Amino acid sequence: MQIEITEKVTQQDQEALLTGLRAFNSQFIDTKDWHDLGVYARDERGNMLGGLIGKRKGDWLCIDFLWVSEAARGQGLGGELIREAEKRIRDWGCHHMLVDTASFQALPFYQKCGFTLHNTINDFPHQGMQRHYLTKTL
Repeated sequence: MQIEITEKVTQQDQEALLTGLRAFNSQFIDTKDWHDLGVYARDERGNMLGGLIGKRKGDWLCIDFLWVSEAARGQGLGGELIREAEKRIRDWGCHHMLVDTASFQALPFYQKCGFTLHNTINDFPHQGMQRHYLTKTL
């Protein structure tokens, strides 16, 4: 056996690792209905004003990214993106949402949207910052 340490993870190495991990996990979790969800807001020229990208995992939507442009902030677009995602996942039979956010990002926003804070990790990713994990039951 040889141990290799690298700071450059290749797509091939990542796929090999994920293939093994998915094979193990499939003994316990049915992933046939896991898939992506994108909810995007665009202006009349097609420029993105904001969006949400997540993954359905069983009864959950895990929000990976939510962003609203500076020009569109404060106008309710973030909440609208969350509500549209909720509509879609309800159609799929999902009952929960999960998101994480850094202390300098959007904790109050998610709480205003009905998410409940479950865990905070201090000093992540740097001293004085926090990472917050929130869920919402639909």
